[in-house]
Amino acid sequence: TNEVILMSEALHEKKIAEIADKIAAKDGIKLVLIAGPSSSGKTTFAKRLGIQLRINGLKPVTIGTDNYFVERPDTPRDENGDYDFETIDALDLNLFNDHLTKLINGEEIEVPTFDFKIGSKKFLGNKMSLKEDEVLVIEGIHCLNDKLTASIPDNEKFKIYISDLTVLNIDYFNRISTTDTRLIRRIVRDYNFRGYSALETLRRWPSVNAGEDKNIFPFQENADVMFNSSLVYELAILSKYALPLLEEIDSSEKEYSEAKRLIAFLKYFEEIDDERAIPMNSILREFIDGSIFDY
Repeated sequence: TNEVILMSEALHEKKIAEIADKIAAKDGIKLVLIAGPSSSGKTTFAKRLGIQLRINGLKPVTIGTDNYFVERPDTPRDENGDYDFETIDALDLNLFNDHLTKLINGEEIEVPTFDFKIGSKKFLGNKMSLKEDEVLVIEGIHCLNDKLTASIPDNEKFKIYISDLTVLNIDYFNRISTTDTRLIRRIVRDYNFRGYSALETLRRWPSVNAGEDKNIFPFQENADVMFNSSLVYELAILSKYALPLLEEIDSSEKEYSEAKRLIAFLKYFEEIDDERAIPMNSILREFIDGSIFDY
């Protein structure tokens, strides 16, 4: 078992190193963009890529899109009349692009801080600039949509798409859905880090999927490289966390049939109890805890 874990993790490290080498080999890359659906492991991937970029003499500097929302009255609404924070038009694209251009041209900017309570940007003196050996790294759902970084020429951008594309099948006729693997990851992470029950995660999942269908999947073809964050052993670890959470769902809930389906699916996997072989920088640690990284 340990050998399978170590080989899976070594393959991840090798692929991440190859991506960093590609970025370093291309002249003039100033912006690395990372996008992928929920629970694909974007955050850990971005941190590990940052380490590999440093080995190549490039220092990663992160800038988040969360501080660049438009003012609350300008926020688009969805078909139900609720504010739609998932759409790219919920972001102040003019300001964001202006700041990216200035950073890449060596100018200093003042990064806003978005106050979600009042729905407004505040400027609190958070200055930022980019040195010659630094690259900007942005991860988020819209990163492969050219509207997000329209002001930056394509030859200065490197785009990465990440997803959990499992290669396992249950048998010759039944493949494992990649969406199911991400959902299991999400159930475990939501419980461990956000205090949500499996029922709450299952209730949210359809709207998460709808957002991905609209904002992520149509743009995956824009990526320069694809990273598969799937680990061949992950369901043997995740099952022991997810099963008790799914079994709590009462038969009176409408999500019960989905919970039952996931329970039956997870029971195909023999649980791995010993987690010592899972490295502290593993993508799986983003979900089960014990990561060396802060999230």
